[in-house]
Amino acid sequence: MSAAAAKLGRVFETLSGIPVDPVYGSAPRAIPPPGEFPYTRGIHETMYRGKLWTMRQFSGFATPEETNRRYRYLLEQGQTGLSVAFDLPTLMGLDSDDAGAGALGEVGKCGVAISSLADMETLFQGIPLDKVSVSMTINSPASVLFAFYLAVAEKQGVPWSALNGTLQNDALKEYIAQKEYIYPPRPSMRLVTDSIVFSAQSVPKFNPISISGYHIREAGSTAVQELAFTLRDGIEYVDWVLERGMDVDTFAGRLSFFFNSHNDFFEEIAKFRAARRMWAHIMRDRFGAKSERSWKLRFHAQTAGCSLTWQQPYNNVARTTVQALAAVLGGCQSLHTNSLDEAYALPSEHSVTIALRTQQILAHESGVAAVPDPLGGSYFVEALTDEVESRAQEYIRRIDEMGGMIPAIERGYPQQEIANASYEYQQSLERGERTIVGVTAFQNESEEPIELLQIGEDSAAAQQAKLADLRRTRDNAAVQRSLDALRRGAHGDANTMPLILDAARNYATLGEICRAMGDVFGGWTERTVL
Repeated sequence: MSAAAAKLGRVFETLSGIPVDPVYGSAPRAIPPPGEFPYTRGIHETMYRGKLWTMRQFSGFATPEETNRRYRYLLEQGQTGLSVAFDLPTLMGLDSDDAGAGALGEVGKCGVAISSLADMETLFQGIPLDKVSVSMTINSPASVLFAFYLAVAEKQGVPWSALNGTLQNDALKEYIAQKEYIYPPRPSMRLVTDSIVFSAQSVPKFNPISISGYHIREAGSTAVQELAFTLRDGIEYVDWVLERGMDVDTFAGRLSFFFNSHNDFFEEIAKFRAARRMWAHIMRDRFGAKSERSWKLRFHAQTAGCSLTWQQPYNNVARTTVQALAAVLGGCQSLHTNSLDEAYALPSEHSVTIALRTQQILAHESGVAAVPDPLGGSYFVEALTDEVESRAQEYIRRIDEMGGMIPAIERGYPQQEIANASYEYQQSLERGERTIVGVTAFQNESEEPIELLQIGEDSAAAQQAKLADLRRTRDNAAVQRSLDALRRGAHGDANTMPLILDAARNYATLGEICRAMGDVFGGWTERTVL
């Protein structure tokens, strides 16, 4: 801490614990302009002057029919990309009628229920997949949902070469943070690698993975931990694909990233700038990538769901606006803005429209799109970018010494670091060192209720009836043959994607396909960290 800071009698620091001096006056070192290596200031020379970020809303609820109506509404309101939220059974590879595994009571509650190709057909009915960018937030069963999506494109007559979008498909962060895993880490990594290789060869414009720090941050990490663990996950995926004999420049340009945009405005901007610079050096210097596209970190950002409060929910509009502005000034390529009611329930049509309008106001009224990296050269931002990078590099060094991310996960290292950070943040709130407006200060005892979207059990009943009808009318012999072939392929070293696609085209369900692979791969129980 500087002498000037000590005189103030109050210590300021970022959410990651980086001390903040009252004045920054040292001239920043020379930094290449936007569009030049290492892309600290942005991956494109003109940034939003040339093209605005893609405006997405993470959305999905109840049945495919209801979600399809919401997607059509959002596209009519000016949204420029779709981002699919799946319900918990789908995220866990379960069919909507799988009572024994715990699907009942969760169908359609936190996203849309998708159990088969038939559901995916309904979800995108009337939505031309060659004209709309689609992001799918799905991880452990990502290969199966990707197969459903590719099969829908075939039925629409859309060549795979025209598909544009992103599959989250980040298995590692499930073990680190979100915990929606199905198989052990190494078989999961095989599935991810299979889909990356398959996509590079057959779906060239689609991003087969979105390496995600968002859920790491939602689990309680600091910005530095989010950055470090996300980039180290990225290193792990590159290592695995290289072991398949792929040249790094044949797939690295389609690796994308997904970050949280949280409350600490300047730290978030510094995090995004540091991420680009770190990844450019990782790809060029660590992996020997020669293509500029391989060096460029492209990322989607979502405002921080964990920062939203059910107390005084309209305050969430202000929080989301600040977080969205940080993402834009940090140079995101795609953005989702959370809705004001998400601490209560899935967003209503009213609240999701406000969230979309927030992005549109930033894009068209605020002037922030006029200049690439307008905060570049700020003494504070440049110093903070350097400090965030330095601290993240230290985490990566430690994980390298452990032998990589999988050994680190198996010993519980990133999980424990996140738990410690989350505990320390809560303690800082209880000590009164940090403030949450409307929660720890400025409370309002009398609050008017807000409109909420209610998901009834009729959605589950509708999904279960459709599944029963599907199983009666499909060619069950063909389904069984394709599932048997998938088991054999999983036992060997074949790429599983063509086998999963064959099962999907035969209308095998999500649960049937995931169980077939589970027969070979087994399950996973996380090591308890004390």
